[in-house]
Amino acid sequence: MRKLVGASVAIAFVAIAIPQQTAGQGRGGRGGSPVPQFVSAEVGADRKITFRVYAPQADAVRLAASDIPGLGQNGQLTRADNGVWQLTFGPIEPGSYRYNFNIDGVATVDPRNPAISESNNNVWSLVHVPGSELFDTRDVPHGAVAEVTYKSTALGRFRRMHVYTPPGYENGRDRYPVFYLLHGAGDNDNAWSTVGRAGFVLDNLIAARKAKPMIVVMPAGHAAPAADSIGQAATDMFVNDFVSDVMPYVEKHYRVLTDRANSAIAGLSMGGGQTLQVAIPRLERFAYIGVFSSGLLGAFPGGGRGAAAAPPASGVPAAAAAWEKQHATKLDDAGLKRGLRLLWFGTGKEDFLMPTTVATIDLFKRHGFAPVFVESPGGHTWINWRNYLAEFAPQLFRN
Repeated sequence: MRKLVGASVAIAFVAIAIPQQTAGQGRGGRGGSPVPQFVSAEVGADRKITFRVYAPQADAVRLAASDIPGLGQNGQLTRADNGVWQLTFGPIEPGSYRYNFNIDGVATVDPRNPAISESNNNVWSLVHVPGSELFDTRDVPHGAVAEVTYKSTALGRFRRMHVYTPPGYENGRDRYPVFYLLHGAGDNDNAWSTVGRAGFVLDNLIAARKAKPMIVVMPAGHAAPAADSIGQAATDMFVNDFVSDVMPYVEKHYRVLTDRANSAIAGLSMGGGQTLQVAIPRLERFAYIGVFSSGLLGAFPGGGRGAAAAPPASGVPAAAAAWEKQHATKLDDAGLKRGLRLLWFGTGKEDFLMPTTVATIDLFKRHGFAPVFVESPGGHTWINWRNYLAEFAPQLFRN
């Protein structure tokens, strides 16, 4: 799978000054001693990862990697006499993991690792632990993930999205189903194809005949200023851009099937809420809807960290009732329900948005929908979201 990278990508992060560490270059450390040569991040056959960074003047170095299970307070690196700090951790389950170093209170990516993954306002180093038939780069036909720049008429500025095309797309004339895949509040449109491994997941599923060849569109979910990235106004801005610009661009520039039976949409966290805000008012457009670690955000109490395990039993919250009333025509249309082939929810047992998921599922059941709910182990992490994609995609466009 190749990736086309636009020259206009801006990456902003806080970094400390670390000497160049390529062979034969630079002198560093106390007394101008040569910079030692080493590898980071190094993944062993036992699925343990060794992280290293050269910081001879530092007093403390910690590893920050929220998705690595069990890391917690165990992320302190130890300094060797040559100024290289090191931590070996694991074994870790196969998958991709973001991380950075905190060196004397300053965050920096790993200067020895060129693999990165963007988030909403940061960039992370990225390490992949092999051992999964779903997530690994395997000897199968590969599709392509392209960065696409388009002009948003709704927002009056240029925007970016990532688009996966399946193996053989460039040399054929066939039209394909389209799957719109949305990211969460902490990420941007780069996330699904890097830490999410979406292109490789689709390659492997298609090669195994577990999923239909499809085009996957990964748009940018943040349409409003960062100070208001997930409020209703921000959601409305995203929906306007998605409907007015993203979908028309895809339908014009890619060979996609545009009927309902060949259209799917899903998203994680913020993107799951956006999925419902796009799809339910336009239920005639989408036959497959997926909501990962999310629900109707803001419609129910208990949507924050440390929330209660379930919404209160004293009736329907006002925000949820208002949403139901606004979309009653679509929610109660029996014909539209018959054409909806999958309404799928997946949330981890430890996820702080579990109450929102449960309440949202109950809302749809009250209106005669038959949502599928997968309650998985774990919390609000990419470990779950990759698995949800691998479980959701094979169900698309099958009947």
